[in-house]
Amino acid sequence: MTTADQPVTRRLAAFAAQARFADLPSAVVADTRRAVLDWLGSALAGALEPPARMTQRVVARLGRSDEATVFGAGRSAAANAALANGVASHILELDDVHKGSALHAAAPVIPAALAVAEREHRTGQAFLLAVALGYDAAFRIGEAVNPSHYRYWHPTGTVATFGAALAAGSLLDLDERAMLDALGSAGTQSAGLWEFNADGAMSKHLHPGKAAFNGVLAADLARQGFTGASRILEGDRGFFRATSTGGDATRVIDGLGKTWKVSENCYKLHACCGHTHTAIDVALDHRAGATWQGAGALASVEIRTYAPGYEIVREPNPGTPYQAKFSLPYCVAVALAEGRVGLEQFTPERFSANGVVDPGLRSLMERIHVTVDPDVTARYPAEWGTKVAFIGRDGAVVERTAAFPRGNPENPVSTALLEDKLRDLVSPRLGAAVSERAIAAVNGLEQCDDMAEAFRELSQ
Repeated sequence: MTTADQPVTRRLAAFAAQARFADLPSAVVADTRRAVLDWLGSALAGALEPPARMTQRVVARLGRSDEATVFGAGRSAAANAALANGVASHILELDDVHKGSALHAAAPVIPAALAVAEREHRTGQAFLLAVALGYDAAFRIGEAVNPSHYRYWHPTGTVATFGAALAAGSLLDLDERAMLDALGSAGTQSAGLWEFNADGAMSKHLHPGKAAFNGVLAADLARQGFTGASRILEGDRGFFRATSTGGDATRVIDGLGKTWKVSENCYKLHACCGHTHTAIDVALDHRAGATWQGAGALASVEIRTYAPGYEIVREPNPGTPYQAKFSLPYCVAVALAEGRVGLEQFTPERFSANGVVDPGLRSLMERIHVTVDPDVTARYPAEWGTKVAFIGRDGAVVERTAAFPRGNPENPVSTALLEDKLRDLVSPRLGAAVSERAIAAVNGLEQCDDMAEAFRELSQ
């Protein structure tokens, strides 16, 4: 475990307490606004899904309040709204992701920031600063503990709790001591185990919701003087030692205040686990190429990927939509057969207790073979790469490689495309007018005087 001369928890707390909106370069402000734009589509559409509805009903039983927006269900107390919106944001598997930390920051960080910003009637600029700080903390701490943390812990639930707490603390104007307490209380609550994946359980959606809730709770407690561990990250029984092996605490403070990590954010264009995306893009490129003769002309598809991702997406024949989102063979098969891996590729009627229903897709999946490649693994998590060989029945072989999926900073997409992504998610469910109001609200954040009004019209 590498440690800094000064405790990294205290340095992170001091930085967050002192940060101001004017410290953000214009490009970072734009990147933060893009993150909010991308999140809002997933949150609005996800709020209508069954796990979100269940959470909204529970939140309603916790008490009534007008403090903050609950998408799809009116308003509630701030921490409860953060919980409900955090759950909703992560259901469709289209929320953002970050390579080095392997976490989805939007679902826990932005609901926490929005709830507190609404309750405290903060400006849009204060909200954007809080989001940028939350992303920064989450990504930095995630990089410090990964890749070993990822073996058992879901960093969207664990690491992002710190980001949610800093975001909330920024909006409460916590000083350095109180921000340190907020981090301590956040860290002792951070949780989220990968065992949910064995059952396809809804725990995955709960993780960001609870991280958002815990972040708000930690900041609120700190404002009241409630103390937390001052070395929750680097302490002898702190987060680094408890949840990782060989972690590097200096990753938390390297470039702190100079390099804003939100600009490393990655945007998902396919409705499934991010570890499938590079191979999906390679498959789509092959399908669009001059040598494409149809999926039936393929004798086999040989995919080589990185070991940590393989452990998450190795399902060979999914029997539910959820399992399919974590099945690299299925995702590549529908990319090749249908040219798209959207929400319509994961509808319940496509699956049964015996696996994929469509015989053509099932046959294609049987010809898709996934193995771990040491070279690709060695480049993870800096790269989420793949090597794919498409072998035709005529013996022809086409080999393709890629290091990053579309939507990564190294393979970027435009803001206009992200706006279209929001429209595709929201318009069929809530109407085109809601989509346009959502986009306009995000574009106007810097001029917003009261975040309690920013998304109020989107809450029903």
